[in-house]
Amino acid sequence: MLDISPNISIPDNEIEFSAIRSQGAGGQNVNKVSTAIHLRFDIINSSLPESDKQRLLDMRDQRINKEGVLVIKAQQFRTQEKNREDALERLKVILQSAATVQKTRRPTKPTKGSQKRRVDGKVQRGKTKALRGKVAE
Repeated sequence: MLDISPNISIPDNEIEFSAIRSQGAGGQNVNKVSTAIHLRFDIINSSLPESDKQRLLDMRDQRINKEGVLVIKAQQFRTQEKNREDALERLKVILQSAATVQKTRRPTKPTKGSQKRRVDGKVQRGKTKALRGKVAE
């Protein structure tokens, strides 16, 4: 059971793991041992609330494919267990970010004082530039 928040948790049967061979430089075991982990999480068929599912699908994350499956590849560590924990932690972070609702931004107006200071500064700058003209004889 992966706990996302106090009221949201993901059962283990909704998360699919597969071991693959890691990329990059390695030693003697690089072609023999499958230490990297592919974590697959089907967003559409999961037990998440509908609002969270929709926010996840709207994230435009390249790890979410067209079928609505989130794929995380963990290969940072040398052992399968650590890579599995890393993948689960990254899934948890993604799901927590989708669970938080962003506050809608309300545009604010500049205050009268700030508008006056802005215009006064522009007028002062204009006066300075006006003095740069040719001297009339």
